[in-house]
This record gives sequence, C-alpha cells and structure tokens, in this order.
Amino acid sequence: MFEMLKPIAPNFVKTYPEFVKAFFDTLEMVGTAAAVSALFGIFFGVVLVVTAPGGIMENKWINAILDKVINVFRAIPFVILIALLLPLTRMVMGTAIGTKGAIFPLVVATVPFFSRQIHSALCEVDKGVIEAAQAMGSSPWEIVFRVYLREGLGGMIRGATITVVNLITLSAMAGCVGGGGLGDYAIRYGFQRKMTDVTIVTCIVLLILVTIIQSLGNVLSTKKH
Repeated sequence: MFEMLKPIAPNFVKTYPEFVKAFFDTLEMVGTAAAVSALFGIFFGVVLVVTAPGGIMENKWINAILDKVINVFRAIPFVILIALLLPLTRMVMGTAIGTKGAIFPLVVATVPFFSRQIHSALCEVDKGVIEAAQAMGSSPWEIVFRVYLREGLGGMIRGATITVVNLITLSAMAGCVGGGGLGDYAIRYGFQRKMTDVTIVTCIVLLILVTIIQSLGNVLSTKKH
C-alpha cells in the first residue's frame, strides 16, 4: 500500500507513524469528551425540560439560570474558550497542552451544545403521553425515565450523532493551539512544513470518520424511532 501511495503522497508515507498516533489521539479526545458530555448534557437537557413553564417540575428560576448559562457558553468561540479555560484546564487536567489538555475544553464546549440537542429531542415527546403517566400516578422521575428518555430516544440519538460530529470538528480545531490529534498533525506537517498531501489525507480521513458516525447514527435513530 505504501508503494502505491508514495508517488502521490510521499510526505504522508514519511510521517505515517505520526499520523497513526494523531488518529488514536483524536479518537481518545472525542471518545472521552463524548462520554463525559453525554452524562452532563442529558442531565442538563432533562432539567431544562422538566423545569420549564408547564413542566412536571416547574421552576422558573432554575430554568432561567440554566438557560442563560448554556446560551453564554454556546456563544463563545471554541478557540477563545480554550484560552479562557487555560488556568482551570491546568488545575483539572494537570496540563493545558496535548491530548489530555484538550479534553477539558472540549467537554466544556460540548455540554451546552448537547444539552440543547437533548432539550429539543425531549420537547418533541407527546404531551398526551406525559399527561397519561401523571394521571396514573407516576412520579416526576418515573416520567423522566419511563416517558421522556424512552419516547425521546430517537431524537436523542440524532442529537448525539450531531454532537459527536461537532466534537470531531472541535478536536481538529484544538490542534491549532497544540491540542494534539489529527488537527495538530495537519497543522505541523501540512501547513507549517507545506506538505499539502498530508493536509489532503487528513481531510479525507476526517471526512470518512464523520460519514461513518453519521451513517451509524442514522441507522440507530431509525430503529429507535
């Protein structure tokens, strides 16, 4: 395979070991950030829905504060957010550079985004089903687990798919500030050393990765619809 690639992508072949490391660094960043963001995102998304006006646990203060905090963090560009979080990232992760240093800002950037996705998915749940559960004497948390999360699963999977794709984009962007992964690999070799073939191959790999995740998400959301 390398012999076939050498004439068209000589720099990629030469830096292949660095590419492999960068690829698995990206998977580590995206996987870890996605897992942590899923926990917080689902929690905050549920809280937004149940505390909304007319919700099963209506609380206008909690809803308003959480809504504003999510909007603020969603409005901050990721590159600026990384800079703002540098001291906190060092405190939490022990470093602000490399793969490990990129995970914390990725989580902070993704949780608000995923919370909105969960909120949107749960808002689509049929109100009649919720009212029926209330009429049968179900507690608020029983309604959350047995109605909201079950009935909204298809939409939640679609939201999770969009979020993971967004995470891949952010992880590549983190490479611009020494975050590691494929973004860092493309910047160091493709841009700084003018190895155009490295940049092209990295883009193709990211495109394939996004396509696989999007296709998998589409299949799962269709089955759970």
